[in-house]
Amino acid sequence: MRSLTRPLLAIACAFTIAGAGGKQLTVEDIWGGMTFSGRSVRGIQWMKDGRSYSMMEFDSVSKSTAIIAVNAKDRSRRTVVTGADLKVLPEDPPFSFSSYQWSPDGKRILFVSAPPRKQYLSRLTPAGNFYVYDVMSKAFTRVTDVTVPQYNQKFSPDGSMIGFVRENDLYLYEIASANLTRVTYDGSADIINGRFDWVYEEEFGIADGWRWSPDGRTVAFWRLDQSAVPSYTMTEWDSTHLNLVTMRYPKPGDRNASVKIGVYDLGTKRTDWLDTGAEEDIYIPRIAWTGQKDRLTVQRLNRAQNTLEMLLFDTEKGTSSVLLTERSDAWVEVHDDLRFLKDGSFVWTSERDGYNHLYHVSADGGTVRQLTKGQWDVDAFYGIDEKKGLLYFTSSEVSPMERHVYTVSIDGKRKARLSKLPGTHSLNASPTFDNLIGYHSSTSVPTQVRMMAPDGKELYMMEANDMPILKQYDLPAVRFLSFRTSDGTALNGCMMTPADFDSTRRYPVMVYTYGGPGSQVVRDQWGGATYLWHAMLTQKGYIVFMVDNRGTGARGAAFKKVTHRNLGKWEVNDQVEGATYLGTLPYVDRDRIGIWGWSYGGYLASQTILVGADHFRAAIAVAPVTHWKFYDTIYAERYMGTPSDNPEGYAESAPVTHAGALKGRFLLVHGTSDDNVHFQNAAVLAAALQKENKPFETMFYPNKNHGIGGGKTRVHLYNMMTDFILRNL
Repeated sequence: MRSLTRPLLAIACAFTIAGAGGKQLTVEDIWGGMTFSGRSVRGIQWMKDGRSYSMMEFDSVSKSTAIIAVNAKDRSRRTVVTGADLKVLPEDPPFSFSSYQWSPDGKRILFVSAPPRKQYLSRLTPAGNFYVYDVMSKAFTRVTDVTVPQYNQKFSPDGSMIGFVRENDLYLYEIASANLTRVTYDGSADIINGRFDWVYEEEFGIADGWRWSPDGRTVAFWRLDQSAVPSYTMTEWDSTHLNLVTMRYPKPGDRNASVKIGVYDLGTKRTDWLDTGAEEDIYIPRIAWTGQKDRLTVQRLNRAQNTLEMLLFDTEKGTSSVLLTERSDAWVEVHDDLRFLKDGSFVWTSERDGYNHLYHVSADGGTVRQLTKGQWDVDAFYGIDEKKGLLYFTSSEVSPMERHVYTVSIDGKRKARLSKLPGTHSLNASPTFDNLIGYHSSTSVPTQVRMMAPDGKELYMMEANDMPILKQYDLPAVRFLSFRTSDGTALNGCMMTPADFDSTRRYPVMVYTYGGPGSQVVRDQWGGATYLWHAMLTQKGYIVFMVDNRGTGARGAAFKKVTHRNLGKWEVNDQVEGATYLGTLPYVDRDRIGIWGWSYGGYLASQTILVGADHFRAAIAVAPVTHWKFYDTIYAERYMGTPSDNPEGYAESAPVTHAGALKGRFLLVHGTSDDNVHFQNAAVLAAALQKENKPFETMFYPNKNHGIGGGKTRVHLYNMMTDFILRNL
């Protein structure tokens, strides 16, 4: 980590000011409609040739959604198909779709209908029935006719088949013959093939549980058995006799689902199970074919999540070897930054030198060469242009608050920055890397979309998304800054001040936090509705402040992993340091500092108003964890170990432990159908506060999940939080 020996001043500024006298924001404006939704380019997908892309647009003639193909160079357009063209029978209404999928050969498009019923317990949006559109013949054919949800649908590499998961079994459909092959037969509520249980989806960020081999002759898939995993039950309150929804949810120390990988041969119709080792209490967070038809990599992660091995399987011979091993004293990050080259070598990101960087690994794993280096993190890896020998990625090299696009040569000797505008950049590269679609935003610029040349030069603006309505409002000045803690650690912060800011006045401050491992709230990017609500608070005379505490991302592994086995300790310490810093500013009323957050931010707001009771006057906690023993195995054990091997850490990190310390005003908010952070957390904290005779306010949202949305729920929530702030801060 870079050593800083002097106080840090403001390091970046971004202003969005309408000037005094502009319109005032309301919660109804922000959350009640489409006033500030902005514009985007919907459904972008690169075509097979890499020279054209497709997108979704509303077609005013047919009054339906259309797929438009656009030449990336000259911007010429043609309509591929409209919803009005998609009819199985002539009398059918125009087909409504929100996504689509091209076959690899570009000859067909796969569409899905809406799921048949409300879905719980999945991070993945399920499909209803499948339909295929033939681009040449213009035939629109219904593939399935079922009343149950289906998942993970995709074409085979040659476009002749479609695979999907139904009722936890894997199926393969041959388009020409309409023949349906069932790959697995044991799918049930507890046996899951080709997709995942709740905790894998949530914590490993993975929903698609099967992969075609490169030649399309075999399929590799996950099989999970969650029969030994304890259940958690939620109540739906709007039925006469109540409806109970039960899910498998492993909590720290519980049994996880057992997992194994099967390889199904379409020719022999036989499934072989890979030998991933004698230890069964493991995770398999990723698998990937290398590009060869019989070479499959399987990532094996131990229960403690501090050792990850990449196994290379020869699926024809059934043999395997360890290709790569990652170890950490804390935890190893699971990621998708893996790309194979034609010679079998691969590029991979690792924190092995203390920062997340790109490495080129030989096909046998024997040679590992570092391609990027420095006291900054690679944030995303977009792929390899093998013809030019260039890798595309984004990183925090300019600043932890920004993300910029770079290329680096495959030998690591030449690195170039492609993005120039300050803020946050990301990339959608064509398959050939001849064209790049770049996304850019900042605190003052809603997300814009540009077509770029391979060297980053802008060819044209695809969507400026200038949102002229914003100019009608009094919006705050946004300033990035850095300050030192009492132990000399530099922390990054962001301050939003009223448009009519007067440095001779003293303002109350509302701190916004998330603070969880690897996260950030101090970012130069467009903040959407949350930013606008914070802007509304500045219009009401508040300063809004954010600080990225120790444990957050983009500053290396040591800064991020210092919280290991002690969640809440350094996070609270640094939020208190932030309040102390604010108290030194002449325009801040140090007796009127509050804090709010959602999810991990709700946990941190709860812990801070308790452990840091002398520094904060009020707190709002939305959907907080209140004891890590109530959360799931993968997340809680990754950062805290198990309750049996770290009892002191679990107790000290729990807001329920410190309920008696409450001094300020506290608002506790939760949805009763939260399948992520269970309502149990709020109930137990409420009971602990009541036991200590501590007054607090609460709001629960019946049948609402972790996002607490739907209808006018967000309007109600944010009006309530606004009122709480106005009354108590």
